Amino acid sequence: MRKFTGALIVAAGLGLAACVTAPSPSEYRAPAPARAVDMDRFYTGRWLEIARLPLKITDGCVAGATNYAVAGPTRVNVRDTCQSGTPQGPEKALSARADILDPGFNAKLRVRYLSGLVTWDYWILDHAEDYSWYISADPTFDKLWIFTREVPNDRQREALVARAQALGYDVSRLEFPAF
Repeated sequence: MRKFTGALIVAAGLGLAACVTAPSPSEYRAPAPARAVDMDRFYTGRWLEIARLPLKITDGCVAGATNYAVAGPTRVNVRDTCQSGTPQGPEKALSARADILDPGFNAKLRVRYLSGLVTWDYWILDHAEDYSWYISADPTFDKLWIFTREVPNDRQREALVARAQALGYDVSRLEFPAF
């Protein structure tokens, strides 16, 4: 019975470890964040997801948004939402707690979803001086998002895609979910 219990504990631990998706620093390939983030201006309110690289978790999601709220000097509450299928479809939502990994600069987050079972690191690679847009990625160069405060026109969207390309991303794979 002891061997079975020990094996069960090891299996459970390995299963939980597989859920933790934060990369190790040796896997970092993304460009460093371009500028510091003002916590009160950036991590407050709603941001609209206007473009993203494909992810299984976002299949079928449109009208994506992230809502931030400052919860402490190095803590942010996050609520990611999208509509299923159409902008009028049922909402999918996932709340998380985020820790600032670079206090003072405030451009690197470790976000813990599902009570910490899933952990992703996000970097704010660049943002507008007026905080009207930002480009976010994971440090491994695999994931990319472009967010704005308002739905952009075509010219604004093209400029943001060009900025993501200048950062080294393959923008030919970007998805532009409906709003």
